[in-house]
Amino acid sequence: MTGGYPIQPSLAFFICAFAWNIGLGMTYPLIPLYADSLGMSGVAIGTLVALPVVLQITFNLIGGAATDRIGGRAMVQASCLMMVAGASAYAFAGSFASLMAAQIMMVMARAIFWPASWTIAGSLQGERSVQMGRLNAATNIGQIAGTFSAGFLITWAGFSWSFLTLAAVAAAAFVAMLVHAGGAPVPAASASSPWSRYGRLLRLRPMWFAIMCAYISALPFSLSVSFYPLLFDAYGYSHEINGSILALRGVGAALAGLVVARLLDFSMKGAVAFGAALVVAVSIATVGATDHLYAVGVMLFAVGLGSGLMSLNFQMLIGDISSPADRGSANALGGLGWGLSHFTTPLLMGVLRDYLGIESAFLLLGSFVVFWSFALLAVHRWAFRTPAQVEPGARL
Repeated sequence: MTGGYPIQPSLAFFICAFAWNIGLGMTYPLIPLYADSLGMSGVAIGTLVALPVVLQITFNLIGGAATDRIGGRAMVQASCLMMVAGASAYAFAGSFASLMAAQIMMVMARAIFWPASWTIAGSLQGERSVQMGRLNAATNIGQIAGTFSAGFLITWAGFSWSFLTLAAVAAAAFVAMLVHAGGAPVPAASASSPWSRYGRLLRLRPMWFAIMCAYISALPFSLSVSFYPLLFDAYGYSHEINGSILALRGVGAALAGLVVARLLDFSMKGAVAFGAALVVAVSIATVGATDHLYAVGVMLFAVGLGSGLMSLNFQMLIGDISSPADRGSANALGGLGWGLSHFTTPLLMGVLRDYLGIESAFLLLGSFVVFWSFALLAVHRWAFRTPAQVEPGARL
């Protein structure tokens, strides 16, 4: 027992989430640095990271509906196997086409994993905010370990063996999930089809606010798998330092999950979203303005803290406005913000890097997030202006 809530029955799930995110964290420096080592341009790298996200958005919706039908356990297992396949393909890829094929598999793994894992965590015994915080902590600590280790693996073993190691880690996550005692899937009785459920959820104004929050919560993640490593490489950091600095983002996000989860009772507050978005904006702009190692480290920690708080904010909000029967679908809709962030951020940064330089690209992106912060305040007022827009039982 920890904090009055049981952990043991769900330990295998948290171990799986931890291991899966070790693999995900390894992709942060591996994919962009490998593409860069092959001589690809900024636009090509941005396209490699962003274009498959169009498929991720589609599979996000399919995965959310499938989670409601067959349960989160099977979907998480499918995600682990997809990561094994993607990492193995990367190990032997040498052209843009083969890299794109491998990246599509990695993106599909992400699309399946997140709605399913959020749904499992939200259904565990105990207070939802604490269980979601534990999941966020496990995923971010896993990403820390993966990002930190990837820099050393690249130096010691090269890219191919690093990707094969990633595949082995994903296989270990699959084995851990075999032990998890997944509950029976909840029947979706509120709608005749998945698409009618999505239509009903989209008519809830708070869902649009949640999608906007998810966009910002995913933005540092999008940079971690694309242009953060390239910025630090331009600053002259070694691969080991590159991975270590990137890991600080996960430290900040894990702290948000472990500490803030116990302090935040509900998530429908525009001020929380506004403050978290501003922290993300300032952190992104600052890393483009200085190459001082300690300042960059502090900003990566801060951007992780801000995005981690934003993640918890939209996860709790989705839980409040959805029922157990359609929670997988609701999480998938919220994940649209993630997908849009993964699609637009690398493309925008690739163009800005090629035409203005990578430092200017980060400064401009930080300025954009400032405008998004104020837009969140306006959308929050619209979303919660009328209590009738929120499902009965939601906390305002």
